[in-house]
Amino acid sequence: MEVLGGDGVILMASGGITASDDATHLARAVELAVQNVAAGGGPFGALIVGPDGAVLAEGQNRVTRDLDPTAHAEVVAIRRACQAAGSFSLIGSTLYTSCEPCPLCLSAALWARVDRVVFAADRHDAARGGFDDREFYELFEQPRGLWRIPIDSVRTADASAPFDAWLAQESRTDY
Repeated sequence: MEVLGGDGVILMASGGITASDDATHLARAVELAVQNVAAGGGPFGALIVGPDGAVLAEGQNRVTRDLDPTAHAEVVAIRRACQAAGSFSLIGSTLYTSCEPCPLCLSAALWARVDRVVFAADRHDAARGGFDDREFYELFEQPRGLWRIPIDSVRTADASAPFDAWLAQESRTDY
């Protein structure tokens, strides 16, 4: 059962996580973000906390440093946590982040199968800072034909060959 405090922070969540735990981990995520700004990076920090309450990994935004538009703090933390856990699945884990995850980061969290996402600042705070993810949220609500970037399906004769090969591979690792 979740109970929200007046500031929107969950006070108690299933699994025994308390408001104090959330506050501690969110404070660390914000600290990582502020440290990253001081080092010339973007204002985002994140960490993954495992089912046992231990921090599996931390991440800071590395987009400009690594010239990688996917190196968001959440994605960096998820990549590092998966390496630390020795698995592509982070079931039972929580992603704490200094700001509401953008669609890329939220998708990464879903693929990693984290149980919970907790954030401090929201998309409106990010927009005020020059990081306007609202454009992406609004884009996904529109039919693809209205998007500014064309997304075209060109079905080739062998389009399903990779999936046929996958299904025929008995030693595959399902995910």
